[in-house]
Amino acid sequence: MVSSTHKVKGKGKNIAPFTIAGIAPEDYRKQTRKSSMIIIIVFAASAMLFSSLLVLFFGDAENSNFKWNITGVILGVTFTAILTTSYFKKLPWMAASIYGWRLKRSLMSVTNIMHHVKIGVSADDPTAIKAMRFYHLGLLHMHKLDGNPSQDAELISEINQLQDKMHALQIDLQQNTLEPDWILQIKATYPAK
Repeated sequence: MVSSTHKVKGKGKNIAPFTIAGIAPEDYRKQTRKSSMIIIIVFAASAMLFSSLLVLFFGDAENSNFKWNITGVILGVTFTAILTTSYFKKLPWMAASIYGWRLKRSLMSVTNIMHHVKIGVSADDPTAIKAMRFYHLGLLHMHKLDGNPSQDAELISEINQLQDKMHALQIDLQQNTLEPDWILQIKATYPAK
């Protein structure tokens, strides 16, 4: 799913390129439902346990224990978040959810600089064109995974125009990987006005 990791200039941390994978939408939805249910159950159980323990040790039978209950819920959220980010994310049943999150994050990184990308595309900049092509492919893929193909019709005209431009400039249509350097290069080449 992921190609090599490399340093991105100016950020000081490793960011891996994201590659669109061939995941069946039915499998994706089934796996994400499973991981969501597990996380919800862990949250509910931990929130109830923390709330019960806080009320047991610090509660008052004659006054409201609302503050202890809400503290237990906050501890449950914190515990679930830590468990999810440190342990669950490494487990196979979380792979589809992590993939979906990374896909949406990659799409958002292009969306955040879309004005710059469009300027680059109109200037026939190959990097901007590749980023836009990845964006189109990723968006179509996300719609399929989410079971929302009705959105695809709106993109068809824009996709066809970009494909024609790519053919004319002899740029490969298979742009399934978003390189982090592309985002930095496009922002540097087409700064905000």
